[in-house]
Amino acid sequence: MIGTPTLERRSTFTRAQQDYLKALYLLRGDERPVPTRELAHRLGISSPSVSEMVTRLTAQGLVEHDRYRGPQLTREGRKVALELVRHHRLLEMFLVQVLGYTWDEVHDEAERLEHVISERMEQRIFELLGRPELDPHGHAIPTLGGKVRPVSRRPLSECRVGERLLVEGVSDEDARKLRELERRSLMPGTRLVVLAGSEFEGPVEVKIKGRRSPVPLGLARAIFVTEDRN
Repeated sequence: MIGTPTLERRSTFTRAQQDYLKALYLLRGDERPVPTRELAHRLGISSPSVSEMVTRLTAQGLVEHDRYRGPQLTREGRKVALELVRHHRLLEMFLVQVLGYTWDEVHDEAERLEHVISERMEQRIFELLGRPELDPHGHAIPTLGGKVRPVSRRPLSECRVGERLLVEGVSDEDARKLRELERRSLMPGTRLVVLAGSEFEGPVEVKIKGRRSPVPLGLARAIFVTEDRN
């Protein structure tokens, strides 16, 4: 129910079309054109297939396509994408808080369910969970009006020595990384201090609860942090 009534709008698009629009949004395609190869990589399909779908979405007024820079979401395309993102993140919270899933199990389940839940169920879940603003991984849940709370996109891997930081969110694209982040207590809400940056692709050294801990670079790139003001 992002913006105007959406049950009818969502039913006019195929699941594949919705997936393309959501992928564009997650690649920041509401802010800038996304190269076709980036979109193809995220969706796990060929660039020619992406180009074919982008042509259809352009004809429907959901994307604008620059042949040199790639597609970008229109206002209407962003509405469709945000509705799906809202469903996905609310479902992840529901699966964790109500059904007892772990945070590394919920992504695939939510991917399947996000296309089929009704707006009535969406609202019931939202109220049951206490109107959450964030999902289990620290990602903002879009409001019904299409607003998205700003969250940090700054990875730990790019932080400077001596910075006092708060983990605000993590990438949810790799279940193994999520399990490892939990094992290392690197979850949203964790406070840390950077002791040493990565050298030659080595780990980032941080202090968590008074203990020194090396964070592999692959994990540090999946942790998004903000300044700890406390």
